[in-house]
Amino acid sequence: MSNVPADLKYTKEHEWAKIEGDRARIGITDFAQEQLGDVVFVELPKVGAKVTSMSTFGVVESVKAVSDLFAPLTGEVVEVNAELPKKPETVNRDPYGQGWMLVIRMAKPAEASALLSAAQYEQLIADSGH
Repeated sequence: MSNVPADLKYTKEHEWAKIEGDRARIGITDFAQEQLGDVVFVELPKVGAKVTSMSTFGVVESVKAVSDLFAPLTGEVVEVNAELPKKPETVNRDPYGQGWMLVIRMAKPAEASALLSAAQYEQLIADSGH
């Protein structure tokens, strides 16, 4: 069973967001990294880039597939995990910790209420037959 921390918000595209005041830390879920297999490359935006809810902000490449990364929220990138391009396997090892991808300053904090709760995300995974 995938790890789904209760204090995070989730998307149907398997990203997570940790709301920290007006900021959100973002990454991919444990379920996503399991589906991808060994991550070999991560492409992320630069600090200062604008991201829009449910549009792509980067790419994660594994031994199995290349997948777009979708922003859970709209805002400006204020921090990027500079270690990931050098150590993409961190996404597999610690998707909710050291494997975080970026932090955004939310332009529309109300968008967070539209994201899935941990229980809703667990149901989504269960319904997908995994």
